[in-house]
Amino acid sequence: MSGEDDIRDTGDGIRGTAKGTAPVPLSVLDLVTVGAGRTASDAVRTAVGIARTAERRGFHRYWVAEHHSMPGVASSSPAVLLAHLAAHTESIRLGSGGVMLPNHAPLIIAEQFGTLEAMAPGRVDLGLGRAPGTDGATAAALRRSDRLHEGADDFPQQLAELTRFLDDSFPDGHPYAKIHAVPGPVQATSPGGVQSAHRPPLWLLGSSGFSAQLAGSLGLPFAFAHHFSAANTIPALDLYRASFRPSEVLAEPYALIGVSALATEEEEEARRQVLTGALSMIRLRTGRPGLVPSPEEAAAHHFTERERDFVDSWLGNVIHGTADAVRQGLDDLAKRTGADELMITANAHGGPARLRSYELIADAYGLPEA
Repeated sequence: MSGEDDIRDTGDGIRGTAKGTAPVPLSVLDLVTVGAGRTASDAVRTAVGIARTAERRGFHRYWVAEHHSMPGVASSSPAVLLAHLAAHTESIRLGSGGVMLPNHAPLIIAEQFGTLEAMAPGRVDLGLGRAPGTDGATAAALRRSDRLHEGADDFPQQLAELTRFLDDSFPDGHPYAKIHAVPGPVQATSPGGVQSAHRPPLWLLGSSGFSAQLAGSLGLPFAFAHHFSAANTIPALDLYRASFRPSEVLAEPYALIGVSALATEEEEEARRQVLTGALSMIRLRTGRPGLVPSPEEAAAHHFTERERDFVDSWLGNVIHGTADAVRQGLDDLAKRTGADELMITANAHGGPARLRSYELIADAYGLPEA
């Protein structure tokens, strides 16, 4: 997957095109979940299937998210997963939603995503978050430090450093001026060097106002985690748009939102499937993370009154049901938020249910088969 023939014409690499009757471009966020009775290898095979289905059906991009110390989520290494997915796809944009910047040295991220760009020229996104993607103890182990709050506070400086590495643009006299992220622009300035004109566009991710305001002030695209912070969606998008300053990257704001949605042939089956995600979240939030339970296990679980309240609240933000019902829910959400793109995550125990959901949503919007 190298050479000039592999470079895709992707415009600015950010804005997608709505297809079929979809109100905005549709994309995929895959948590690469591992269900009870399944293995991480099964989850990775499902991820490949989802990415290829998304590509075939005209979804704009496919992202994976960094999580750690969660048995039910096999996406601790986004760059590794994306390299595997790049080898199994041809045109869909691939990216991180996101890499948690405070967990890593900026140079490492620049090198990893420069390598991905060499594997899949012109179709790699670098989405960045400032949360650890895990609990505090695991974050400390990742960073070899317990100064976690400082890491989040340093996010703008870390972002600036990463940008300099990606652009090879440290000024003369800077301690890093002679350090280069490779693969990267420095190769074009070496004798006989030829370098791709593309570099992964940066996205800022968030579930509150901090990253929204920072993305706006820097003129970067913004991705909001509506799927687990729905109450903050509209305030964060409003803040992003109000803070936006045109840049070389974007002349106007561009915001996508992550949304949890699952379509099935029968409404009752949709409820049965999404209940597994709700039970999984209950266990995670009470310090008992595990594999995603099966529909049978979730149906047999005795929910306490407090747990039932959580389930009702959680599922209130999961668009689920028949394909027509999910289409209506997505249409309403796009209209209510003004999002420029919807990134759908389909959480269920088994890979077949998740794959089928994306097919049904594509059918509901009349997305053409490639």
